[in-house]
Amino acid sequence: MTDSVRVEPVRVGLVGVGIIAETHLAVLAEREDVALEFTVDSRPVEPVDFRGATPPHYGDLPRALDAHRPDLVVLATPTETHAELAVQALLRSGARVLVEKPLVHDLASLAALRELDGKADVRGRLFTAHHFAFSPEVDWAAALIAANPGWGPVTAITSAFYDPYVLRGEAAFASYVSSWMDSGVNQLSMLTRFVDLTELTSFQQADGGASAWCTVGFRSRGEAGTARLRSSWLTGSSSKESSLVLARSGVEVWIDHTAMTGFAAREGELLAVFGNDGRTARKIAHYRPLYASLFSGRPDPVLGFDAAARVTAIHRAAPEPR
Repeated sequence: MTDSVRVEPVRVGLVGVGIIAETHLAVLAEREDVALEFTVDSRPVEPVDFRGATPPHYGDLPRALDAHRPDLVVLATPTETHAELAVQALLRSGARVLVEKPLVHDLASLAALRELDGKADVRGRLFTAHHFAFSPEVDWAAALIAANPGWGPVTAITSAFYDPYVLRGEAAFASYVSSWMDSGVNQLSMLTRFVDLTELTSFQQADGGASAWCTVGFRSRGEAGTARLRSSWLTGSSSKESSLVLARSGVEVWIDHTAMTGFAAREGELLAVFGNDGRTARKIAHYRPLYASLFSGRPDPVLGFDAAARVTAIHRAAPEPR
């Protein structure tokens, strides 16, 4: 009889216990290979319940890292704090660091992290939670296109993300800055599953930043293409859809990110469909595969620093609303 090998759980430190952290906690609690080592938040917050227990809580990350040796630090804090906290975690621990998207709030912070690569293994330890790239309909569409090389390259993309934030008035701008700042990073990171993004080629902003329209260049199987991205808060409900055209073969792939469904068609022929059972909340459906990839031996490149740097460079190339 062979004795079973006991595998030590991944020790996780969670920084920031607000609304975004709720999804992280829900997915992490499902995993038997995870232990929540500590939480951090500078604000007075309620204790976090994790599988019926309350982990130690700290008011700042350095004190937590002095007392613990986590394997993973998750940063679920406001974007403007990401760079400083990531540097603290990289230099004061040996943990991998998962940062909520976007990785940083400006290009100077991105440059500072890139320069840190000689002191800490930035590319091997720093990851960004580009959760839209792990949505089930995106996984399905990416696998479908990869399995049909005869369809040719993706030649054009149209993506429209709508959120009803107009109802929140000025509070929406205070929290999310603009529709492009909020949705653009999700659209760009999602598109990295299909094409190689190159540059922002045009940008228009309207409604004081509540709406945006831009074009982004990309390459697919050696050929150039254009993605048209629309985002807006002027809507009564959330709606997010993307269409990928493979003009050589006449194939079009539609994916509905809100319903997590999709289909592929060529003229009057339906080629493939994708649906779901409606039992899994959308963000849970995003973060489950994200964490599965992160904890695997080979995390998906969309989580890595190079992908975040490319997305950030294009995302931040657009001017902020005045």
